[in-house]
Amino acid sequence: MNSGSNKKSFFLGMLVSFVISAFFGLILVAIVLVGLLAQKEKNGGYLFASSDSFTQEELEKLSHYKQKLKENYYEDIDDETILDGMLSGMMLSAGDPYTCYYSKEEMEEMAESMSGTFQGIGAYLQADQEAGYARISGVMKGSPASESGLQEDDYIIFVDDEDMFQKDLNYIVSKVRGPEGTKVKLTLNRKGEKVEIEVERREIETESVTYELVEGNIAYVRIAEFTDVTSEQFAKALEQFEADGAQGMLVDLRGNPGGNLTAVVEVCDQILPRGLIVYTEDKYGEGNRYTSSGGNEFTKPLVVLIDGASASASEIMAGAIKDYGIGELVGTNTFGKGIVQNVFQYSDGSGGKLTVSRYFTPNGVNIHKVGIAPDVEIPFDSEAYLKDETDNQYDEAIKILQEKMK
Repeated sequence: MNSGSNKKSFFLGMLVSFVISAFFGLILVAIVLVGLLAQKEKNGGYLFASSDSFTQEELEKLSHYKQKLKENYYEDIDDETILDGMLSGMMLSAGDPYTCYYSKEEMEEMAESMSGTFQGIGAYLQADQEAGYARISGVMKGSPASESGLQEDDYIIFVDDEDMFQKDLNYIVSKVRGPEGTKVKLTLNRKGEKVEIEVERREIETESVTYELVEGNIAYVRIAEFTDVTSEQFAKALEQFEADGAQGMLVDLRGNPGGNLTAVVEVCDQILPRGLIVYTEDKYGEGNRYTSSGGNEFTKPLVVLIDGASASASEIMAGAIKDYGIGELVGTNTFGKGIVQNVFQYSDGSGGKLTVSRYFTPNGVNIHKVGIAPDVEIPFDSEAYLKDETDNQYDEAIKILQEKMK
C-alpha cells in the first residue's frame, strides 16, 4: 500500500482540479491577448472596433432587443448586464462547451489560475454540507496558513467576524483571499473548541507538481495541472530524482484537467527524445508544430497513471509518452479532449475563450471524444480506498515499475 502523503497529494489534486474544471471547463489554452475588441463610450454604451462585422439590420435588431428588455422587463436591468448576456449568447451559439464569454471578474480568476500563483493564505477548502461550514482539507507547506497554525480538519466558522454558515464555497474563498500584506481573522472549530487565528496574506505559488521518494528507489511525481509554474516545478522534481538516486519514476496525471499548452510542451521537452511533441491544425489546414530538443531524454523505467479525468494538456503528455514508447500508461481511458482554445480580452477586462484548432499526437492521432487507452487497464477501486485508503491503481503501477527495474 502506498504512503499516506502521496495519497493525499492525489486526492487534494483531484479536489483542486475539480474546482478549476467546474468553473472554466477542461481546457488547453494558448494565451493570446487580442487588441482592443471593444471600447466604452462616454455615455456608457459600447462601440465595436469594427462595425463592418454587423449589417445595419443586425445592429437595429440588437438595439431593438436591448430597448425592449430595458423598458419592459419587470425589474431594472443595467447596460453592463445586458452586454454581458449578449456576448455570452454569441459565444454559446457555436455549440461548443469550451467557447465562452467571461466577465472581467472571471477573466481575472482565469488569469490567476493559469499563472499558478495567487494572493491568499495557502489552504485548501472543501464544502461540508452536513456541517454547514467549509473545512480545511489541506495546508500548503511553508504557507501563511501553515506558519499561523491552521490545521487540516479545522472548520471555518467566521471570517473577519462574518458568519460563514451555509455560505457558498466560492464566496468563502473570496473572503479568505485578499491583497498581499493584508490580514484576515479566522474563527475556527477545532475538534469542538473555538480557536481564533489571524493570518497575513502572501503571494502563494501553487504546487502543481509534487514529489515523493517511495519504495526506497521510485520517484512518485504528481502533476495536478499545467500552469506557468509547472515546468520549473517539474524540473526541480527531476533534479531531486537524480539527487535521490531513484531508479524509476511514476508520473500521476489522474484528475489533471489540462491547462497551458506552453507548460505541457516545456514539461515534455524535459523527458522526450528529439522530435515532435504535438501539432495543431485549424479549419484552414494551418497550425503549429511543437518539438523536443531531445537533450534530456528520460531513459529509466517510467509509468504514467491516467484516468477519465486526465484531459487536454495531460493527454498531450500521455499521448507523446505512449507514441515514443518511453513509458507505460496504467489506469483507465482518458477524457478525450483534443482541441485547443485561445483566450482573448476586451479593453474593459472582460474576454473569452475560443476553440481554434485540433491537436494531434506525434503519430498523427487526434484523440478528441476518443481519449487515450492505457497499456494496462485497471479501474479505480473506490470501495477499497474508502475502506483503508488502498489505491489499487497506484499499487499496480508500482508493481509494474519494480518489474521494469529488475
